[in-house]
Amino acid sequence: MKWSKIAPLMLVSAAIAVSGCGNQAAKPEVGATAAPSVAATAASSQAPVKKLTDVKVVLDWTPNTNHTGLYVAKDQGFFEQEGLNVQIIQPGEGGADAMIASGAADFGVSYQEGITQGRIQGVPIVSIAAVIQHNTSGFASPVAKNIKSPKDFENKTYGGWGSPAENAMIESLMQTEKADPSKVKIVNIGDADYFTAVKRDIDFAWIYYAWTGVDAELRGEPINMIYLNKYSDKLDYYTPVLATSEKMIKEKPDLVKAFTAAAAKGYQFAIDKPEDAANILIKAVPDLDPKLVMASQKWLSPRYKDDAPRWGEQKRTVWENYANWMLDHKLLEKNLDVDLAFTNDFLPAASK
Repeated sequence: MKWSKIAPLMLVSAAIAVSGCGNQAAKPEVGATAAPSVAATAASSQAPVKKLTDVKVVLDWTPNTNHTGLYVAKDQGFFEQEGLNVQIIQPGEGGADAMIASGAADFGVSYQEGITQGRIQGVPIVSIAAVIQHNTSGFASPVAKNIKSPKDFENKTYGGWGSPAENAMIESLMQTEKADPSKVKIVNIGDADYFTAVKRDIDFAWIYYAWTGVDAELRGEPINMIYLNKYSDKLDYYTPVLATSEKMIKEKPDLVKAFTAAAAKGYQFAIDKPEDAANILIKAVPDLDPKLVMASQKWLSPRYKDDAPRWGEQKRTVWENYANWMLDHKLLEKNLDVDLAFTNDFLPAASK
């Protein structure tokens, strides 16, 4: 999911340099048993170097604070501790889900809505952890547009990317206030970001507050935000999630467990130390705006885990509710087999 709008949906490998030096051993007295050299002792006692398993992790979009835990796990050696040599890559034209399902990437960042649609179409992808516990997305508009509720969508222009899910979401929210969805003009804005769009002919758009909303604060461009989960529990779905393929789970469960354990450490670090985590992301991706990363991280860090017993926890009811909502709005052709779409089996146990 892009940070500026929701899609149905927002580094290099670590190396270890080992060096050492040995002091020359003193010459033993005549007749004494010679002791082994320091170098020889070190060599004999040193455990064999464990070969790391190469792993590719594909992002859903350009790096941002949704991904901080992954960059932290890499920077802090959490992946290495689990025996993994992780490469974080950008998605290809087909998107992250296709790369995960095909094996072009071992793991990746996805979304409940994308996995739900994919599984209905036979895409063997599985969510293994919720990155953020509650949906932080919604419809944003400049304060001057005076859009404070879904009722105010009437006679306004929405800028999106042409997905049926957008129409359904707008209609669903407006129905809660007995508003008329036919009075909304929907325009495809392509890759234009929120700030560009609303300075043209767009009144409101779908965003993540943690990035675009925080960016608006920093720019001094206040917005009205209509969060999806305020209007229905069914819209409080997991976005984003970490995902892998059914094949990985079946053939390499220990690898999935190792990856999830390291990622959990990374996100817990970001929860506990948002400023340090932000600096790690800034160092890894220097093209990002440091002020935005820092502000976004402070806003998002407490929301990774929120009210869950542990980071990454997923509830069956959340998957079931959103799938039913999609089915009700004719976004799915059939019922989702919820138990195949996600698993908590690879998450570390909750700390006591």
